[in-house]
Amino acid sequence: MHLAISLNIAATNGQDVLGFGQISAFVRKAEAAGVDMVVISDSSANDEPSTSPFEATTLVAGLATVTDRIGLVASASTLAHQPYNLARRFASLDIISHGRTGWNATTAQNPREAANFSRTEGFSDDDFSRRAREFINIVRLLWVGWEHDALLFDKASGRFHDPDRMHPANFTGEFFSVRGPLNIARSPQDRPLLVMSGLAETELDFASHRADVVLLDKREASAARAVRDEIKRKAHEAGRDPMTVEVLITADARQERDGGSLEGLCLSSGCDGIVLTVQPCPDALEDLAERMLPELKQLGFGQLGFGKAQPGKTLRDRLESGRDSRR
Repeated sequence: MHLAISLNIAATNGQDVLGFGQISAFVRKAEAAGVDMVVISDSSANDEPSTSPFEATTLVAGLATVTDRIGLVASASTLAHQPYNLARRFASLDIISHGRTGWNATTAQNPREAANFSRTEGFSDDDFSRRAREFINIVRLLWVGWEHDALLFDKASGRFHDPDRMHPANFTGEFFSVRGPLNIARSPQDRPLLVMSGLAETELDFASHRADVVLLDKREASAARAVRDEIKRKAHEAGRDPMTVEVLITADARQERDGGSLEGLCLSSGCDGIVLTVQPCPDALEDLAERMLPELKQLGFGQLGFGKAQPGKTLRDRLESGRDSRR
């Protein structure tokens, strides 16, 4: 079983913002406790005005320099970026972190965000969903544009790369046209992990085909189990090994008073692990780091297996998420 933490650093209603020292100290404590990954978001999820001390991917770059093992996932919307520059950014982060990064592809449309990117009216729900799927597919194609041994840098022969091992995306769709490939080498973990969260019922089919990790916001164990079973079934029907699609159930750290309740939630939901959401304030971070995480680590080597080291150094290795050869 896997344990993740979700931290939205956006401050609302006049809250003080967290500094890098506070965030990095918390993430290092989470790493020491055996947490598999931390998911960083930087904007309010409910369209409230908010202030964020950092942009999420920039923060992940900084955290990569002060950690060694924990996975670092940044949330980034498909509305605020172009597929090429976002794919390039995460490919670069994966090299900086030695294969420990992932992209949390947020699929919910935020009207406040749309107004900042020349879309004051936003998109219709259907257009936004089709655009997001196309965006994610392009990013995945760009991440595998180079085979691992494609870049030669052979000065003697004057060969920069092996053209037979280069695979341009050459994608033309309804919303985007992208040639590729990236001007960055292949990821140390083949592809950065694709994490998907906040999914509507209609998006489960796409997630089961594409996501490495799905974060469920359904708190009730029975509802989570039903969705988990559907995702695994659809993944199998798509030709994937269902065991390589990790489904984590969300729990609010404020409401969980002991590790035993999390153990029960994880077992009864049938999910592959827990993602604990924590509030962006020093007291909440301290309570989780100093009380709950040590308790979970103590519980961990029993039935759940929290904190057990996995072979390999990448986030994909840590989560036992296999490499997906499909383009």
